[in-house]
Amino acid sequence: MDVKFDGIPEGATRIVYVRPVKVADLPAEVQAHAGGLKTIYALHDADGDRLALVRDRALAFALARQNDLAPVNVH
Repeated sequence: MDVKFDGIPEGATRIVYVRPVKVADLPAEVQAHAGGLKTIYALHDADGDRLALVRDRALAFALARQNDLAPVNVH
């Protein structure tokens, strides 16, 4: 398949990885802001650095796209 995809700038690493995170596995100060949620979603860059934590998967994907990033789901 030799089809160019216009969603990602050529030559740029603009991928962000979205994965679920158990709130219980996070530091206490983050847990205090989780509002009773059991799972939240983390966005990570290609190096594995955490960029953001958000309340749901849809918000994670929207945040990535608003920042010109291509979100990829990680299990």
